[in-house]
Amino acid sequence: MDRLHEMEVFVAVVEAGSLAEAGRRLRVSAPAVTRTIAGLEARLGTRLMNRTTRSLSVTEAGTRFLASCQRLLAEVEAAELEASGETATPQGHLSVTASLTFGRIAVAPMMGGFLGAYPRVTASLMLYDRVVNLVEDNFDVAIRIGQLPDSTLVARRVGEVRRVLVASPGYIATRGAPQHPADLTSHSIIGFTGSMPNRSLHYFEGGRMKEVGFTPRLEVNDAATAMAAAAAGYGITKLFSYMTGRMLASGELVPVLEPYWPAMSPVQIVYPHSRLMAGKVRAFADWMAPRLATELVELSTRAVHQSANDLKSRKTGPAARTPSRRRQ
Repeated sequence: MDRLHEMEVFVAVVEAGSLAEAGRRLRVSAPAVTRTIAGLEARLGTRLMNRTTRSLSVTEAGTRFLASCQRLLAEVEAAELEASGETATPQGHLSVTASLTFGRIAVAPMMGGFLGAYPRVTASLMLYDRVVNLVEDNFDVAIRIGQLPDSTLVARRVGEVRRVLVASPGYIATRGAPQHPADLTSHSIIGFTGSMPNRSLHYFEGGRMKEVGFTPRLEVNDAATAMAAAAAGYGITKLFSYMTGRMLASGELVPVLEPYWPAMSPVQIVYPHSRLMAGKVRAFADWMAPRLATELVELSTRAVHQSANDLKSRKTGPAARTPSRRRQ
C-alpha cells in the first residue's frame, strides 16, 4: 500500500469525522477506507483512532501523526504545484466564504481589486450567517471572527474586533444611560436569534468573569436590522465594532457601558492544510491580509474614538443625559 495514499486516507477520515464520509469524498468504499486505516495502524504498531458505530476520535498518537501527515502532504502538493507552474502564476477558481454582514461590509468591496491583480483567477464569495465546514462544503478559504476551534485549519490573523453596546442619543436621553451591566435588565434590549444569540453580556469585574442575562424587547436575525432599530430609538443592542463605526461617527448611535465591553475577538483568514501551498490561496491571503487589517483598524477605530469623545463630552458638557440609578 502506498504510504502517501495511507496518509491521505487518514487525514480524510479525521477531517470528515467518519469512515463512510471519507470514502465518499475519496470516491472509494467505506470497507476500503477501513482496510487502509487498519493496515496503517498495523504497520505503525499503534492505534490512531478510537472507533465505535456512532463516533470516531483521534488518539494522542493519531494527533501527532495527523500533524506530520498534513505537513508532508502539503509539501508534496507544493512540489506538484511548483512543477505545474501554479505557484508562479496563481490561476483557477477560488471559493471564499465569510459571515453575512462582515462579508458584505469588508470582504465583498475588495474582491474586485483582488481579481484585477490576478486576472487568471476566478472567484465565488458565499456569505452565510453560520460557520460552514470548509472541507465538506468545498471552500478554499474563509474569513472568520473568533477563536478557531478546528485545529485542522491553518489560520492567518489579520486583526481584531469586539462586541460593543450601542443605543440612539434619543433613547439615552429618554431612558438614561445604564451605569452597570445589571442595569440592562431594566432597559429595552434589541437581541439576536439564530447563529449569533444576544441574550447576555459577559464582562470582567473584580478580576472575575461575570454574566448578566436579559430578555430582549425585540429580537431580529440580522445585524443591519438590529442597528437600524437601535438608531430608531427602540433600545440597546450589542454588535461588532466594525458594524457600528460609521453610525457612531455620525452620531446616530452612542456607546453604552464602554468599561464593560467584551474582550477583542481575532479576525482570521483560514484554509485547510491540504491547500496550504496552493498558489491562488496564498495569493488571496497575501493580497487580502494587509487590506483587511487596515479596514478593520479604520472601522473599529471609529467606534473607539467616538466612545472616548462621547465620554469626554459627558464629563465636560451640559447634563443632557440622566443616568439611570443602579439597581440595588
